[in-house]
Amino acid sequence: MKVIGGKDFEAEVLSKDFIVVDFYADWCGPCRMISPVLEEVAQEMSVEIVKVNIDHASDVATQYGVMSIPTLMIFKNGEKISTSVGAASKARIIDWINSHKG
Repeated sequence: MKVIGGKDFEAEVLSKDFIVVDFYADWCGPCRMISPVLEEVAQEMSVEIVKVNIDHASDVATQYGVMSIPTLMIFKNGEKISTSVGAASKARIIDWINSHKG
């Protein structure tokens, strides 16, 4: 999964038809726990997932109201359509993405 910074957010996220963004930090245990799960989900579902380190892109995290991590957001055609906060199982993440993909 690609890690993007604040200056890349518009080009890498807002210009896409459908993308999942993982807001995380290196020091966050639950973030490290779900990272390999997100890798599997991205491959199995052929969905693009990018990571935003809140310590390096605090402006983006603030702009989108990230209060705790991990926070996952789905963007569709440049618009945030859903948010999931906290670590979740692979099945729950897949169900969440599928419920917004249509």
